[in-house]
Amino acid sequence: MEKVLSYIESNKEQYLSELTELLSIPSVSSLKEHQGDMQRCAQWIADHMEHIGMHNVKIFPTEGHPVVYSEWLEAPGKPTVLLYGHYDVQPVDPLNLWTSPPFQATVRGENLYARGASDDKGQVFIHLKSVEAMMKNEGALPVNLKMIIEGEEEIGSDHLDAFVEEHKELLKADLVLISDSSMYEKDVPSICYGLRGLAYMEIELTGPNRDLHSGSFGGSIHNPVQALAEMIASLHDKNGRVTIPGFYKDVRTLTKKERAAYKKLPFSDKKYAKDLGVRELYGEKGFTTLERLWARPTLECNGIWGGYIGEGAKTVLPAKAYAKISMRLVPDQQSAKIAKLFEKHIKKIAPKTVTINVRTLHGGEPAITPIDSPGVEAAVSALEKGFGKKPLYQREGGSIPIVVQFKKILGIDTVLLGFGLPDENAHSPDEFLNLNNFYGGIRTSAHFFNELPKFWKRPSKKR
Repeated sequence: MEKVLSYIESNKEQYLSELTELLSIPSVSSLKEHQGDMQRCAQWIADHMEHIGMHNVKIFPTEGHPVVYSEWLEAPGKPTVLLYGHYDVQPVDPLNLWTSPPFQATVRGENLYARGASDDKGQVFIHLKSVEAMMKNEGALPVNLKMIIEGEEEIGSDHLDAFVEEHKELLKADLVLISDSSMYEKDVPSICYGLRGLAYMEIELTGPNRDLHSGSFGGSIHNPVQALAEMIASLHDKNGRVTIPGFYKDVRTLTKKERAAYKKLPFSDKKYAKDLGVRELYGEKGFTTLERLWARPTLECNGIWGGYIGEGAKTVLPAKAYAKISMRLVPDQQSAKIAKLFEKHIKKIAPKTVTINVRTLHGGEPAITPIDSPGVEAAVSALEKGFGKKPLYQREGGSIPIVVQFKKILGIDTVLLGFGLPDENAHSPDEFLNLNNFYGGIRTSAHFFNELPKFWKRPSKKR
């Protein structure tokens, strides 16, 4: 690895120049006026894949934006890695809040500012550069590698599932590698091994057949807003636990190793509360804040409305009230099952004074890769070599749907090797990528490819 690492060190300026060029392409997938830029960015990625030595480079059209694919399969007997990323970016509004132009990458201090710097062009580019360093100095890779870089992640990856399903044989691999997430915090390299799922519901309560005068009818009709508020309040008990029968039945408990790993993370309840502007934290009793954020299911009211909310006063007793409820799920919960449990329970507790309609808006499954799996162990070793310190373990409270789909369609786990930071302003003005993470990420990526075969040969541990 000495030649590879030396090459990476001596080409930092070139890497930064090339990334700046990639970031200058306004590949905003949600806006029709950038359709040409999406095609141009896909072509730029494809050309660069060929430049670094990847084979069978193809741009696959979809009903939306194209998918870029490449492969290098000349390591017989070695594991095959499927690298996933995306080249599309979020819109830049509000433009006036950017310190420098969003598509003119600018270095300030130790950060590179531009739309897509961290989410996800910069993180994809990290792996392209590590592959280049290996190919230039070794003439080969220590693993087989396939790359799939899509252009619709920021708009829901509507056509990706169909693409993966259609090209299952082409995408066949041993594990997926994704860099589209963050480290725990600056100077604290970490490996994310789990994501929560989601069940998203909408409730509609109907009382009278029309809005009523609250003076003339108040006291005779159960206000749907009041009824809905009472129902939502009953969904948690005094200990912060969700009261839906069966809600916790399939929850996978944390292992002692996991709980010990979380305690090593530099986290302060007091600082967390202060940063959020609250006097005291809230959640399910018996668990730490990090455990509640990552490894316990939750139920939250995301919105509630009904009646008059305009300026001034209007003494109305509303006919309807609505709420949106989301439940974050953990392994081994299933979104469809939880949605049914929610609907059954919410209808049961609805008073006879109103009628109720419940709709399922969205569902996604949780995902977890065991921390003693070969891919995670290789990533931990690579992070330590790339950043000079032993990484810590973490999960994410949110969801990355494609991780679940790769497991469902291709039957393979994902290693989440993120190099962003929690405050990197992804989706916001002044998005940035920390340059120490950029260069450390390139080193880590090279080490990951080099380390993976060693861990892959080890006998499987009993899970």
